[in-house]
Amino acid sequence: MTTAATGHALQDKGADTIEANQLLGLEVDARRYEQCAEILPDLGLRRVRVMTNNPQKLRALELHGLEIMERVALEVPPTDSALSYLMTKKERMGHLLERV
Repeated sequence: MTTAATGHALQDKGADTIEANQLLGLEVDARRYEQCAEILPDLGLRRVRVMTNNPQKLRALELHGLEIMERVALEVPPTDSALSYLMTKKERMGHLLERV
């Protein structure tokens, strides 16, 4: 069984996405955004519009000298099956979600 499948199995048993990762010995969110933030200035960008709900992405861009002109939210009405996951993202990870 893959790590992702194991994580989903733990979530099926009641763990949220953060708890599942921690139970598997993984980081809460192992994604890194610094490389994107380093590449954009190389392409001549200094000011950007960002489509994200993730504050870590915004911080990475700002820390690398990019000016965020606008954040475009990515939201649709949550389904019943996604609501708990999105609540975890909002409440425990600080994601910028208004419809949850």
